[in-house]
Amino acid sequence: MIILKLGGSILTNKDSSKSEVNYTNLNRIAKEIKDSNVSNFTQTNDLNKDDLPDLLDYLIIIHGAGSFGHPSAKEYKIGEPFKEEEYPKKRIGFSKTQNSVKKLNTIICDALISEGIPCVSMQASSFITTKNKRITSFNLELLEEYLQEGFIPVIYGDVVLDRDLKIAVLSGDQILQYIAKNINLKKFKGSKINTSKKVILGTDVEGVFTKNPKKYNDAKHIEELNSLEEIEKFDSTTNIDVTGGMIGKIKELLELADLGIESKIVNANEPGTIFKVLNNKEVKSTIIRK
Repeated sequence: MIILKLGGSILTNKDSSKSEVNYTNLNRIAKEIKDSNVSNFTQTNDLNKDDLPDLLDYLIIIHGAGSFGHPSAKEYKIGEPFKEEEYPKKRIGFSKTQNSVKKLNTIICDALISEGIPCVSMQASSFITTKNKRITSFNLELLEEYLQEGFIPVIYGDVVLDRDLKIAVLSGDQILQYIAKNINLKKFKGSKINTSKKVILGTDVEGVFTKNPKKYNDAKHIEELNSLEEIEKFDSTTNIDVTGGMIGKIKELLELADLGIESKIVNANEPGTIFKVLNNKEVKSTIIRK
């Protein structure tokens, strides 16, 4: 099983004051996902690519909210404590944010479907809740059923109900970690080529650096990470947003590494990277492993 996380900075113009899709990246990545599957299939089967019946491997796509979710979440301070009399305004902020990220998800699914990818949208706020911003309930059975039926679930960062804070922002990184830790592939029926778990993060940089590579020419690339202590002295955050920057992503991935699940952080802005990494080809990246 592959969990592919596509950052909001890849699929949208994240720093824009209005919601803007980066269609160049979106359409290219959708095609690379399609081409990667065809390539994998024809390498391991004596069939023409036109005979491809469905996707070769279990694949889950998770995407960030970018310029669609962050402005309204920040404006209404979703996830911060508030007084009861502020709740009506907070609910409007919740609704605006949820509606906005849902629009982005529809656009992304349209691009995938146009490439013949049988995706299914899964809105996090409809089946996930949190307590103090951490997931407490998650309908994994529904996700597993879609996978077994040959669909590609497309889940995204969203706003959700929170038992402590009433409402909160849920990042795609936390969704990724929860699925990787808790999904049980052993109970899946039928035979698939590969049921091991792999995590790929498509960001706007080629992994983790000793400094912000967008600001410093002397930033050095880190090929492998095994603990948070290794990067605490580095300025590795490339984007600060309401769900956390690179450090937050790494914390989630290090917990997976403790369970033996390896992750790769790659630059999805670079044409061909998603195709290559889905085909186990060499790409510049940071690997996070135990």
